Amino acid sequence: MNHFNHRVFHWLEATALATGGLGMCLVGFIDSATTLPVISDILLIEVSAHRPSHMPYYVAMTTLGSVVGGVLLYMIARKGQEALYRKRAGKRAERIRMWVARNGFLTVLLGALLPPPMPFKLIILAAGAAEMPLRPFILALTLARVIRFSAEGYVAVKYGSSAWPFFEAHQLSATFWTVVLGLAFYIAARFAMRATKEERAER
Repeated sequence: MNHFNHRVFHWLEATALATGGLGMCLVGFIDSATTLPVISDILLIEVSAHRPSHMPYYVAMTTLGSVVGGVLLYMIARKGQEALYRKRAGKRAERIRMWVARNGFLTVLLGALLPPPMPFKLIILAAGAAEMPLRPFILALTLARVIRFSAEGYVAVKYGSSAWPFFEAHQLSATFWTVVLGLAFYIAARFAMRATKEERAER
């Protein structure tokens, strides 16, 4: 983290601790819409450890800010800012875009669940550039953030100030189970949508 990002991080940390949910909403927005790394994860754990009873509220507000920030970045890419996407993606631009065009919901879901070095913001830009429908984009992003932030909030409440070291020590297993849970939700949603379509076709 460079000097500027370091200063911004400490400002956001102070804001989140002072304002609670509203501050976490701002943190979630900035995290999704800018290049600051994993600030929402770190600060969500910190504020949840400080006030365990407020954890569900912090999770909800962080999710809200993250989804709004993600939608803003998506809209920028969708409104013709192809140069921004290609600048960020480099040689991978067309590959990522084609993959997202074919597997949009699953890609956004996993991208929002997985920790760095997953290029999550590139996935958002690719979703906009590929003109992925807005509704499944928001649904995938919201579902992933609720799962991820709820897990972090739970660990923060259980382990307190040791929560972030716990995550760092168990990152591989946490990533595995997060992906398993995300895929389970995805498969269940696919079956539910297929069943709904079949019911409509029979009428």
